[in-house]
Amino acid sequence: MLIQLVLKDFAVVSSAELNFGPGMTVVSGETGAGKSLLVDALMWLTGARAEAGIVRHGADRAELSAEFSLDDAPLAAAWLSEAELDDDNACQLRRVIRADGGSKAWINGRSATMTQLSELGSLLVEIHGQHEHQALLERTQQMTLLDAFAQHDPLLEPVGLLAKEWNDLDRKIRDLSKTGDVSDRILYLEHQIKELKGESLSSEAIEELLAAHRRQAHSASLLQGFDMALSRLQGDDTFALSNTVRQLSTHLQKLTENEPRLLEITQLLDTAEIQLDEASGSLERLRDELDLDPARFQELEVNLSRLHDLSRKHRVPLLELGIRYEELQTECETLRGKDVALQNLMKKQADVLKSWQHAAEALSRSREKSAKTLGKTVTNLMHELGMPGGIFSVALEPMDTDKPVATGAERAEFLVSANPGQPPRALRKVASGGELARISLAIEVAALGLDSVPTMIFDEVDSGIGGAVAEVVGKKLRALGAERQVMCVTHLPQVAAQGHQHFQVSKSVSKGSTHSVVTALDSKTRIEELARMLGGLEISKETLANAKHMLKQAQAN
Repeated sequence: MLIQLVLKDFAVVSSAELNFGPGMTVVSGETGAGKSLLVDALMWLTGARAEAGIVRHGADRAELSAEFSLDDAPLAAAWLSEAELDDDNACQLRRVIRADGGSKAWINGRSATMTQLSELGSLLVEIHGQHEHQALLERTQQMTLLDAFAQHDPLLEPVGLLAKEWNDLDRKIRDLSKTGDVSDRILYLEHQIKELKGESLSSEAIEELLAAHRRQAHSASLLQGFDMALSRLQGDDTFALSNTVRQLSTHLQKLTENEPRLLEITQLLDTAEIQLDEASGSLERLRDELDLDPARFQELEVNLSRLHDLSRKHRVPLLELGIRYEELQTECETLRGKDVALQNLMKKQADVLKSWQHAAEALSRSREKSAKTLGKTVTNLMHELGMPGGIFSVALEPMDTDKPVATGAERAEFLVSANPGQPPRALRKVASGGELARISLAIEVAALGLDSVPTMIFDEVDSGIGGAVAEVVGKKLRALGAERQVMCVTHLPQVAAQGHQHFQVSKSVSKGSTHSVVTALDSKTRIEELARMLGGLEISKETLANAKHMLKQAQAN
C-alpha cells in the first residue's frame, strides 16, 4: 500500500508531501490544475522513461519519492529479498530527474536500474489510464484481458513452453533436411579421416616431435656447448668453477676464528658448490643422452614434413590437427546418422504436438466458460452504466494454422450491441466514443482486483459518463477500495463523494510563475469542493446542501 508520496520541483508543483491511507482516495481539481500529476509521478517512480520537461521551470532537477507498506504486497517483498534490496519490510522508491533529461533511481537507499524500478513497480502499483479504451479494440489485448479475467497463467504456461519446444524442433528438422544427399560428402570425409588416422595428432605429441627434431638438428652445437660448460664447471683447470668455489670456501673458513660472520658466507659457498655439482651431473646426463643419429634425424624430418603438409591441406595450424580430426569424425558420424536423427526429431516433434494439443484443449475449455462469464458480467455492468438492453459477448475463433501457437488454439473477438434489437458486432466496428468509454469501464470493472497488485490508480477513466451512471462507477470503485488501495483522479462529484480520502489540486499564478498545490480536504472543505464540482464557480446554498447530502449518503454506504 502506498503510504507517502513526496514531490519537489516536479512540473508545476514546487513541493508536496502527501500521506495516504487504505480504501479509496480521490483527487479532484479544476481543468488544467494538474490532477494527473500524482499519477505521472508514480509512473516515473515505477520506471517510466525520464523527460527533461517534467522538471519545474528554473529548477536543476525534480525529486520524487514514494514509500510503500509491504504488509499487503508479499510478491514485492519477495522481489526485494531476492534482489538483496530489502530493508525491514520497508519499501522506498526515489528518483531524481535532471533538467538535461538524465536520471538516477534508488530502492531503499541503494542505487537501482530502470528495469529494477519497473519490475518492482509492477508488483506495487497498477495504473489504468484514460486512454486505455483504444487498447481494447486490439484483438490481442482482448484475449489478454480474457485470460487475465480467468486467471489462466497456470494453463497458459505449458501451452507457451510446448509451442516453443515444437518450433525449436522444427528449426532443427529444417536445418538437417537442407543437407540433401550426403553420400559424396561422407566419402570425402572418410578419405580425410583415413589420411589423419595413423598420425599422432595430439598437441603434446606434436610438441615432442618438434623438440626432438630441434635437438637432432642442433646436436653438434649442443654437444660442443655441453663439453665447454662441463669443462668450466669441473674440469682439471685451476679456474674451473667448482674448484674455485671449493678453494674460496676453504680459505674463508680459516678466517672465521677472527671474524665469525664469515661462517654464514662459507655456508653459502658450500651450498653453491653442491648446486654446481648437481648442474654438472645434469649436463653429463643430457650429453650422454644426446644421440648423433643421422637416420633418426631423417625420420623426424620426414614425419614433421608430412604433418606440415597435412596442416596446409586442412588449413589449420600444426598444433590444431588433432582438433580438425575430431571435427571431421563428428561431422561424418552426424551425416551417417542423418536419417535416424531426422526420424527421432520428427517423432519427438509429433509427441510435443500431441502434448500441446492436450494443453491447448484444456485452455480452450476454460476460455469457453470464462468467455460466457465475462459476457454476462459485462452485460450486467453495461445495464448499470446506463446502457439498458446492451449485450456484450466474447467470440472465440480457431487459429488458421496447424502449428502450435504460444497463446493457444484460438483468438478472441469482443462483440457488443449497444442498443436493444441490434445483433452483436465487433467492438472495434460498433461503439461510438461515449459508448466505448462506458463499455471499456464495464470491462475494466469486471476484471478489477483479479491480480495481487495492492494499489490501483485510475486516471479519469470515468470520462464520458455522468449522473446516475457516475454514482454507480463511484460505488464500484469504493467497493474495490475495501479490498485494495484505490486512487482515482476524477472530475465527477458522484465519484469523488465515494472516496474515503480526498485531495484537491489547485493552480495559481504568482510573479509570472504557475504553481499547483495539493491539499488534503477535511469534511468542510470537501463539501466545498463537491459543490464546486456540482455547480461551477458560483456556489449557492442549495449547491452546498446538495454536496453535503451527496457526501453523507456516499459515506453511509
